[in-house]
Amino acid sequence: MGDHVMVFAPAPLLTVTIEQPSGDPELHVHPGGQGVWQSRMIAALGGSVVLCAAVGGEIGSVLHNLLAGENVTVRAVVREVGSGWYVHDRREGARTTLAEHPGAPMSRHDMDELYSVTLAEGLRAGVSVLSGPADQAVIDADVYRRLAADLTANSARVVADLSGDLLTAVLAGGVTFLKVSHEELLRDGRSRDDSAAALGEAARRLRAEGAGSVLISRADQPALALLDDELVEVTTPPLQVVDHRGAGDSMTAGVAAVLARGGDLREAVRTGAAAGGVNVTRHGLGTGRAEAVAELAGRVTLTPAGEG
Repeated sequence: MGDHVMVFAPAPLLTVTIEQPSGDPELHVHPGGQGVWQSRMIAALGGSVVLCAAVGGEIGSVLHNLLAGENVTVRAVVREVGSGWYVHDRREGARTTLAEHPGAPMSRHDMDELYSVTLAEGLRAGVSVLSGPADQAVIDADVYRRLAADLTANSARVVADLSGDLLTAVLAGGVTFLKVSHEELLRDGRSRDDSAAALGEAARRLRAEGAGSVLISRADQPALALLDDELVEVTTPPLQVVDHRGAGDSMTAGVAAVLARGGDLREAVRTGAAAGGVNVTRHGLGTGRAEAVAELAGRVTLTPAGEG
């Protein structure tokens, strides 16, 4: 297997953001969505990325052209229905959604084509990242179970960043590393509260269901990681937040990038935490300089978590 990363991003979005840092307003048009942001950060960290996605309609044509400008290899399937999009207004500083559409559900034919491409690239890759769509209704959850199972059965390493039905499905297939937020665990009824004790119990249940290691982000609190049956607290030095969106995706990207180049779990978690930390200091989602991530990673501490 290669040392590159395959990112499964079944339904990327066309993102349009209006900003006005000073003077005239600015319009920013980029490809986006969880898998795109993860790919961007993996590439920023020096990783080689193959992005597997489906695009369609007029929006999909624009998306395909924009994806070609990213520092990744794109394997795109043209779908029968249109891709999703959003328009955000940041002229006042905060991000306001003006309009959005996640895209229509994928047809069986489209999914079959994308599955074949994704499986082939995942088997060639050192690590496969399974990311989710903006709306889970866009794709059948069982696709994630099948992908995880097929890749794992062929000795591929799978990193997942999912919630809800997609999380349940991917666990049934088996994953090497799972990243999830504490808000998602609470929303899905997988943790009774946000205490370290409750989240530690949730992490162990996730491991019993099929996750090798688990990383739980906790907004402005230290993350928790279950590594080799030890629950550790992941503390990142404080940084001024410009935009918190994309931090979790950057965290997943950092983990995948390190695992793909042969690093161990603790290095992966430190780098993931650092990538998430650097991302919040920037306006661009899934962005950050490798030198800043590396410097911050050396300051991330892993200590036994109190579960009492």
